[in-house]
Amino acid sequence: MRRFPAEWEEQHGILLCFPHNGKDWPGKYHAIQWAFVEFIKKVSLCEQVFLVVADKELQNKVTDMLEMATVNLKNITFITQKTNRSWMRDSGPIIVKNGNKREALNFNFNGWAKYANHQLDKHVPKRISEELNIPLTQVVFKGKPVVLEGGALEVNGKGTLITSEECLLHPSIQIRNANFTKADYEAIFKEYLGVTNTIWVGDGIIGDDTHGHIDDLCRFVNEDTIVTVVETNEKHKNYKALQDNLKRLQNSVLEDGKKPNIVVLPMPKDIHFDGLTLPASYANFLILNHCVLVPTFNDSNDRKALNILAGCFPDREVIGIICIDFIWGFGTLHCLSQQVPK
Repeated sequence: MRRFPAEWEEQHGILLCFPHNGKDWPGKYHAIQWAFVEFIKKVSLCEQVFLVVADKELQNKVTDMLEMATVNLKNITFITQKTNRSWMRDSGPIIVKNGNKREALNFNFNGWAKYANHQLDKHVPKRISEELNIPLTQVVFKGKPVVLEGGALEVNGKGTLITSEECLLHPSIQIRNANFTKADYEAIFKEYLGVTNTIWVGDGIIGDDTHGHIDDLCRFVNEDTIVTVVETNEKHKNYKALQDNLKRLQNSVLEDGKKPNIVVLPMPKDIHFDGLTLPASYANFLILNHCVLVPTFNDSNDRKALNILAGCFPDREVIGIICIDFIWGFGTLHCLSQQVPK
């Protein structure tokens, strides 16, 4: 029986991929490299970092940067693998428990059904499973490969999953699996993730390149508590969608039939860069063994979000990481990482 552990359960380490070109962050690649070093440093203080690098040359460069930043290299395991991008939440394997053993799931990443250049990313799950000595399973439904990304899936480890209709069910934009119904997805969630109860919210936030990933919207902070982002400005483009999501969560039930506790997170003010509105969200935090890393945006709501999340994680240190540069790639801390359960 498979089960997708909640993020707050004990972790073996975190999978990251060092950016090897500037295509996801045009004009900001130099800044991104040092922002990534700081991210690695914070993770490595809590647990092992499994760091994907394109080649030995990049590994040597990154090693020098990490040493300059006084990172303990004993907490870094390098994995050589060429990739198209660095978004391990989506192209990396999802690691579940199958009985008392671990199993890596390959959800057949296809560039979010948007970008053609994902041929290198397709090999990431196999490479990671080999490195960690965890068997790899290709996810299929009715004989066909299933396309899903980790950023679309949020679980409490007890049988409930949250996802969005915009991401998985939109009839014409970024279609992952043509003609799939809610029942189809829920059958997949049950078979591969041990999920018996699915909560569907509606739309994602403006500027989200993935078209509705849940990890910018709603997150479990324990088995019966969900934090969800809301926009208080009634004239803002995100207002209606986030209010609708809030109502859906308030009307939802967990796997045991009880209602979840709902905690509201603010949204930062809009971040504009090069003519685009970027999908900044405090919900893109990363839970580690002893701390929680939270994206911040040089915004007055940073403090509010950190205080709210500190109240949600009384046993973990809650640390803000400035993500003004990261968000130019349309994602931040959670999008860039994938936890490896113990």
